[in-house]
Amino acid sequence: MEANFGEYVRKLRTENGLTLTQLGAKLGIDSGALSKIETGKKAFDEDCLPNLAKAFNLDLETLKSELISEKIANTLYQYKCNDNVLTLAEEKVKYIRQKNTKQTTLKL
Repeated sequence: MEANFGEYVRKLRTENGLTLTQLGAKLGIDSGALSKIETGKKAFDEDCLPNLAKAFNLDLETLKSELISEKIANTLYQYKCNDNVLTLAEEKVKYIRQKNTKQTTLKL
């Protein structure tokens, strides 16, 4: 997805002929909040992802990946990070997963 997540939501909404009010009701948010999301003035709440997936018959994991990757990209841009930060973050995620897997097995 090249557009930001809010623009993507707007595209989905308009392609499916829904008003801000109609989609907002499906997501459990008001039309004003949805308008701000679509224009990039407000972040999309991750808790609304299951409702968005259901409303447009989309894969939840794909939507989650798109939203989280955008949050990561925005943070990297905000702090003017270089590309090495992504590699370091991947290593840390692997470490955290490994650590949590070991802790889970020890709890049994």
